[in-house]
Amino acid sequence: MSKLFTPLTLRGVTVRNRIFMSPMCQYSCTDGLAEDWHLVHLGSRAVGGAGLVVVEATGVCPEGRISPGDLGLWSARHAEALLPVARFIKSQGAVPCAQIAHAGRKASTARPWDGGGPVAPEKGGWQPLAPSPLPFDKGYAAPKEMTLDEISQAVSYWERAARLALEAGFEALELHFAHGYLVQSFLSPLSNRRTDAYGGSLEGRMRLALELTERVRRIWPERLPLLARVSATDWMEGGWDLGQTIVLARALKERGVDLLDCSSGGGFPQAQIPAGPDFQVPFAEAVRRETGLPTGAVGFITEPAQAEAIVASGRADAVLLARQFLREPYWPLRAAKELGVEGPWPKQYLRAKA
Repeated sequence: MSKLFTPLTLRGVTVRNRIFMSPMCQYSCTDGLAEDWHLVHLGSRAVGGAGLVVVEATGVCPEGRISPGDLGLWSARHAEALLPVARFIKSQGAVPCAQIAHAGRKASTARPWDGGGPVAPEKGGWQPLAPSPLPFDKGYAAPKEMTLDEISQAVSYWERAARLALEAGFEALELHFAHGYLVQSFLSPLSNRRTDAYGGSLEGRMRLALELTERVRRIWPERLPLLARVSATDWMEGGWDLGQTIVLARALKERGVDLLDCSSGGGFPQAQIPAGPDFQVPFAEAVRRETGLPTGAVGFITEPAQAEAIVASGRADAVLLARQFLREPYWPLRAAKELGVEGPWPKQYLRAKA
């Protein structure tokens, strides 16, 4: 019996296996609207057997996008464009999950294949926002320090995006609190130098994340799961770390988060990250052990036996694959074969199963 292919129930939703597709930006939108690319890209992973498919970081407002090519969810048009995506994912037996986000001081950048880096307002970009006016990196403009009114407005944008995700047919929702984007930049003492209620102490730095969670959980139906993605550490001296993540995880659990997606880094280009197979799994393991909150493990998970060991040993409740899913959209079918279990083959492809 493979633990990786055992269903996982979160609230009123049962995911057919423990293989989740991580959100990965595609930089392929115009005005934040999903296009045919998203239907094929995301739908093929559902056909390929993923249990839960997480859509890319989706901006809760235009200036919340990482790049002008990013997906957005701030109007009925945006929800309507995502309807066929969520519908098709569900039709293939997977759970469609939206990830809503605000890029903060990492916003207004060019697509990777256009060179990346900041895009100035006069060239189609916009003014990034952050807890403090500290640039993300050399060459980046200082973001505008958010006023209390702007923080309150941002929270309302997340509420609106949650309502629109529900209208678009998603059955799970993930809050993006990781990788140096807006919420993570409030959490880290290295990027948050505020002296008001949203800075200083751990309680102050967590305030935005907890307010967002509370407000979104009131909107998101009780029967549907709410996930959150965090960076468990900045990999920087004096920065956000695992101990603070565990405190945050307990608070998020109390406010209705059902699974913590445990990533790391992303907030500081100079961080020295010891990337390699399983290097982030200890974060998921520690949060799960210390809080009882289900967790997802991410990062360089590429082989079926590796994924099986992570879940079967209780280090995490699910694994999230990113680049491996780009290389191999039907990875779960290979994993099932290698682990000796019945894979989630679509009927249309059964002739190729043998």
